[in-house]
Amino acid sequence: MIKITLPDGTIKEFSRSSTPMEVAKSISEGFARNVISANFNGTTIETSTPLTTDGSLTLYTFNDPDGKKAFWHSSAHVLAEAILIFYPKAKLTIGPAIDTGFYYDVDLEEAVISDKDFKEIETKFLEIARGKHEFSIRSVSKADALSKYTAENNPYKIELIENLTDGDITFCDHSDFTDLCRGGHIPNTGIIKAIKIMSVAGAYWRGDEKNNQLTRVYGISFPKQKLLTEYLELLEEAKKRDHRKLGKELELFTFSQKVGAGLPLWLPKGAALRGRLEDFLKKAQKKAGYEMVMTPHIGQKELYVTSGHYEKYGADSFQSIKTPKMDEEFLLKPMNCPHHCEVYNFKPYSYKDLPKRFAEFGTVYRYEQSGELHGLTRVRGFTQDDAHIFCTPEQLDQEFKDVIDLVLYVFSSLGFEDFTAQVSIRDKNTPEKYIGDVSTWEIAENAIISAATDKGLTFVVEEGEAAFYGPKLDFMVKDALGRSWQLGTIQVDYNLPKRFDLTYKGADNQLHRPVMIHRAPFGSMERFIAVLLEHTGGNFPLWLTPDQVILLPISDKYQKYSEKVLESLENSEIRALVDNRNEKTGRKIRDAEVSKTPYMVIVGEKEEQEGTVSVRKHGDGDLGTFTIEEFISLIKTEESNTLKKF
Repeated sequence: MIKITLPDGTIKEFSRSSTPMEVAKSISEGFARNVISANFNGTTIETSTPLTTDGSLTLYTFNDPDGKKAFWHSSAHVLAEAILIFYPKAKLTIGPAIDTGFYYDVDLEEAVISDKDFKEIETKFLEIARGKHEFSIRSVSKADALSKYTAENNPYKIELIENLTDGDITFCDHSDFTDLCRGGHIPNTGIIKAIKIMSVAGAYWRGDEKNNQLTRVYGISFPKQKLLTEYLELLEEAKKRDHRKLGKELELFTFSQKVGAGLPLWLPKGAALRGRLEDFLKKAQKKAGYEMVMTPHIGQKELYVTSGHYEKYGADSFQSIKTPKMDEEFLLKPMNCPHHCEVYNFKPYSYKDLPKRFAEFGTVYRYEQSGELHGLTRVRGFTQDDAHIFCTPEQLDQEFKDVIDLVLYVFSSLGFEDFTAQVSIRDKNTPEKYIGDVSTWEIAENAIISAATDKGLTFVVEEGEAAFYGPKLDFMVKDALGRSWQLGTIQVDYNLPKRFDLTYKGADNQLHRPVMIHRAPFGSMERFIAVLLEHTGGNFPLWLTPDQVILLPISDKYQKYSEKVLESLENSEIRALVDNRNEKTGRKIRDAEVSKTPYMVIVGEKEEQEGTVSVRKHGDGDLGTFTIEEFISLIKTEESNTLKKF
């Protein structure tokens, strides 16, 4: 007998060589019907894999991220089989699961797959799936594996196998199809009920542009047709909310090839919106004891050598800026933290002076490959709402919790209510990726976990996701379409204070090293605004929206009264404008709806005589007639209800 520990701590005994599926059936036949993958002692296995030792078992359904991963990876195998039926000379390479389905990279040689071919490939895919072919993993010697792919003249698989160790090579079989694979599959192809090929793209083998270009076929699959239908509807809604589309329609930002790819230009309305976000955070930071600083856009190369950024990221940064002086090099600023360390170094501090909280909306520059640029979410120049707190070790816990409070305030004020936290720690198996000693890393990691626990956050711990200088707490926010975004981060750092020789005089009159907290509630202004645009669909909270009110006089005769109403609104610090175009009122209302202006005020003879305004609300229609004072009160009340106090 063997003892199997389930996620809830329950321990059950089973006969040796029992399978995960048999364990699932012992829990419930209904539950077992939905189980598609498993994890035993930290390794993903098939539901048919015999269990021969005691251990911890997790069973996955399609609703679990790891279940989806197995489902989509298995689907990639079926896709590869379908492609080979239509393109028998194609050479297969790799087919992993990704966050939004899966892809398979194939070398089609002279052949081409276009969207005209998608339907017949999907039909063949489903024909194969309906065969309910079992996925089976088997071990293969290195010699036999090489022999198979040498016979098929597939240099890609041969290259992969040559980098594997004999004894660790496995093939996956289903139907009459075999592929090199490590494992992690669903029980059989019949579980896949719906498939959609999303697109094709070019991709270099192993991401190296010196290698052959392959055809990457993207797809997504589901255990029910209904789920695919809902997913495609969600994609259509996402297209409507695409921040690049909305940014253009609302005249917030643009890009210019003459300026350079990945370098956004903020238009007047976008700059005003961004300024309000900055003012919002500055006000909260001031209450929390932050001091604003400003640092240059460049720094000497030696600054980033000292911080460690050059060693870790220098190859992927913009090239050094040379000066007429011999051996003098500068870099475009990739990070604000080295500059803030030097701000701290301006003068000596006592423990009584700490914590010091330096904040800056600092613009940084990082070279992203042109193919990776995407609107505001992936750019080459962006502004971080950066701050660095220098504190004593005894102050660390409270300071970290205070930053959590600030991040939660930002989220709640902007309508991000659904989020989880992620404690990102180092990968203990790759110490070369990090700086500093193990003991301080452990202290920092434990400090983050303790603070997150005390604040009642729901969090997961992810190995290998830490910054090179310290662990961090990342906030994963779900938008209105259920998509997750990483927004806001807090990091604990014992290493940069050491590298920059930062000190403070303690109560014992000796010099001590401060702890450094890096934090950015927005993350970057560009990415945050992109996510906010897609989350709200451009319908920003009233306190943030570029224009709160648009006045629509029904003819030129009421222009003077419109200007009087406008003056009253502006005197009450309400952002308003007059649409005095020679257009019909219906057209003006439609245009105001498209621009997502929250309130439309109709001004005509009746309103002028009575000193009132007729009000429409974006998306809601007519609200009725108000005095100017009543309307101002309506605006102010909504503003205060959506903008919480810190």
